[in-house]
Amino acid sequence: MNLLLLKQISLISAFAGVVLGAVTIIPYISFLSFMLLILFLAAFVIVYLKQNDLIGIISIREGCIFGALIGFVSFIAFSAVFTPISMLLGWLIPSYTQGFLRFFIGSFGSFVVMIFLIIFMAGISALFNGFAGLVTAWVYELISGMKKENNQNSSIDFEIK
Repeated sequence: MNLLLLKQISLISAFAGVVLGAVTIIPYISFLSFMLLILFLAAFVIVYLKQNDLIGIISIREGCIFGALIGFVSFIAFSAVFTPISMLLGWLIPSYTQGFLRFFIGSFGSFVVMIFLIIFMAGISALFNGFAGLVTAWVYELISGMKKENNQNSSIDFEIK
């Protein structure tokens, strides 16, 4: 697989995770942005990459792998932004409903539990976004009618060594 493409996908998904982490602080749209992050972000990133000609023809397997990478990286970036802001708002504003994270910072054990929960949720996000990437690659394959062959000679992706 192309290492440069994986780095580009990781950077784009980290940026999307940071943006969604900042947007999820807003109470009225927090549920929608969180569900977008967990369920559908891979589809949007893959469509963005296809529209800007950053990726060529991808197989269904590659769509699944790219989706899982997008889901995991974006949720880790989301948590790095959302968690500190939510804790700070939970301490400053007692009626802030998303400030439940303030209970995790009491001791080192609860901090470790919070890290495990973030990694677990990143795995769930990778699972759902992997499926979304699979479906997106399948739809592109269905619409265009072109399949990526198994041999590497017919690939239009570039490989930098």
